[in-house]
Amino acid sequence: MDIDDALQTFLDECRELLVDMEAALLAVDGTQANDELVNAVFRAAHTIKGSAGLFALDPIVSFTHVVENVLDKVRSGKLALGQSLVALLLACGDHIGALVDGVAAGFRQGDPELLLQGEPLTAQLGEFLKEFRAHASPVRSRAVATPQQEPVRRIGGQNADADHWHISVRFGADVLRNGMDPLSFIRYLATMGTLSTIETVTDALPAANALDPEACYLGFEIAFLCNTTKAAIEQVFEFVQDDCQLVILPPNSLISEYVDLIAAQHGEPDRLGDMLVRCGTLTPQELDHALDVQVDSPDKAIGTILVEQGSVQPEVVDAALTKQKQNRESGAAESKSIRVDADKLDQLINLVGELIIAGASVNMIAQRAQVPALTEAISKLATLVEDVRDSALQLRMVKIGATFNRFSRVVHDVARDLGKDIALQIAGEETELDKTVVEKIGDPLMHLVRNAMDHGIESAALRATRGKPAQGTLKLNAFHDSGAIVITVQDDGGGLPRDKIFAKAVERGLVDGAQHLSDEEVFALIFEPGFSTAEKVTNLSGRGVGLDVVKRNITALRGTVAVSSQAGLGTTVTVRLPLTLAIIDGFLVGVGRAVYAIPLDMIEECVKYSAEPGHDYTNLRGEVLPFIRLREVFSISGQALKGENIVVLKHAGQKAGLVVDTLLGEFQTVIKPLGALFASSKCVSGSTILGSGDVALILDVPALVRQAMDQGSAAQAERCASAA
Repeated sequence: MDIDDALQTFLDECRELLVDMEAALLAVDGTQANDELVNAVFRAAHTIKGSAGLFALDPIVSFTHVVENVLDKVRSGKLALGQSLVALLLACGDHIGALVDGVAAGFRQGDPELLLQGEPLTAQLGEFLKEFRAHASPVRSRAVATPQQEPVRRIGGQNADADHWHISVRFGADVLRNGMDPLSFIRYLATMGTLSTIETVTDALPAANALDPEACYLGFEIAFLCNTTKAAIEQVFEFVQDDCQLVILPPNSLISEYVDLIAAQHGEPDRLGDMLVRCGTLTPQELDHALDVQVDSPDKAIGTILVEQGSVQPEVVDAALTKQKQNRESGAAESKSIRVDADKLDQLINLVGELIIAGASVNMIAQRAQVPALTEAISKLATLVEDVRDSALQLRMVKIGATFNRFSRVVHDVARDLGKDIALQIAGEETELDKTVVEKIGDPLMHLVRNAMDHGIESAALRATRGKPAQGTLKLNAFHDSGAIVITVQDDGGGLPRDKIFAKAVERGLVDGAQHLSDEEVFALIFEPGFSTAEKVTNLSGRGVGLDVVKRNITALRGTVAVSSQAGLGTTVTVRLPLTLAIIDGFLVGVGRAVYAIPLDMIEECVKYSAEPGHDYTNLRGEVLPFIRLREVFSISGQALKGENIVVLKHAGQKAGLVVDTLLGEFQTVIKPLGALFASSKCVSGSTILGSGDVALILDVPALVRQAMDQGSAAQAERCASAA
């Protein structure tokens, strides 16, 4: 790997660490701070600083170092992680991200404008450190006895037989220069358990005339009584992991437990180091160090190296070797995974699509040839192609949770700007859909979330007068329904003002004042371009820009958006999207000589046409089913054939019929986008290529269902008027 590849890997890892850091800070802000979350923030900041140092990225190192100093005080419990500090640390994370992006753009030593933007953040961090120093007490700083404060009890003293952890640490010479206090780690240990004995080791101390006042020569041998894990103890020394020699030996009583844990492992990788890490007797850092040693001594077994460096007792290594042999004999296999470039995945899907089209053509030729052996071979091939298609599409399916988690930060920041207390609840984050859909749905969801916070959820004072909790709730949910993914954005605010929306629409000439509209139709007006009922313009809303773009973007994904609202209770925006934009199971129908494809998962059933003459509805087992004629939708000339059929469509809980001439059967449909000339065509969402080479239009089921329902409602109103 050359330096450019290594730098790119560093940049990618930094961005991932910043996402983890942000998630931990937001979790801290929403709950009580706990050690696990705080340590997650520490690990992210420390890893970024250390990795940036390897590439001599001084601006990142220096800024992150100041962040680390503040985090160190939080970690030791001497500085409270309140909302103001969380907000500052989130801003610091953003700045580190900007510095990382600057490095990617070629500013290895920092963009001067970015460096100026970081100075106020550094000053604010300094204020927190000043506040800490002003309130620090001498008694608090002497929480642990040091060799200068009390006589030290030797490891070989009366506590030598106690069942304790033995910690041997030798700090490197540069620890002090790097801003670390060796005694702070000892003090932190005391918060976890009891330091029964401490022995200060001064073997590395040079003669007085050779002593460097900025260098560290200290080492400690510690007997530590604590009910914890080896990894937790090692984590105490995480920030000096590269600047010290650390050996942690567990109590004698734990050795038998480690052996039992190794024996109980099933179906795991059979590498000895992995087994020891899983059972807790070895930490990943110790394993990495042993592997580095093995590079220089390839003939030496890893178990021998671990015993020699004091990381693992011989009895535990023997147990792991025994288990390793058993795993190999039982044929235990290692699971493997690789990263694949997204462009290669898209190319694979395109090739699978072309394969399906070619397969359909070959199948048609085989049917004409009437050769039984060829027909059977083509059938087997079609089954294999379908399996390949499903596997390829599954590779592009990703969980929507990553998109949802982005909004944790959005809700946190926007709520602060609005002066509101809003909690975000996420459900259905495990729901999967095509990566292309995930990439394109982020911005529309962002508009909906911000709009719900600004317009939907009231201020704390107003909520109190309405008898609501001071904290508002915003819910994001995703689930599968009839071959589509449904995403809901729900708030518990005041609801949409129906009368106000209708009056504004009449004022703008969007509807007739005498026209009767259902609640759903009125609420749908908020997606009209430039439509807004806000009384004042803010940096979030009020200009009528956003929701029309939301609808346009969702429609471009062959999706729909609907709104339901109850006064005083809140509003729910429901977005329905196809699971994939590439290949679907379709059902072909014919009208005259034209062939159309319908997404199979949107078809309820097919029935013979049985409506009475002149009616646009039929009786489907006691249920009124409105229908429309596909011949009329596309103005196809000619008379309908005898024996017409009704295809029963379903969408969003509604059913409607589609009258066609013939049913042609199932067909693997490769979706091809329409050209710009046909982009505005109604009731059509795309096209596909048939085995004959002809093009068939893919019908837009949601639009057809709406049209059928609208016609049915209009006919019903006309019949009622005639009866009156």
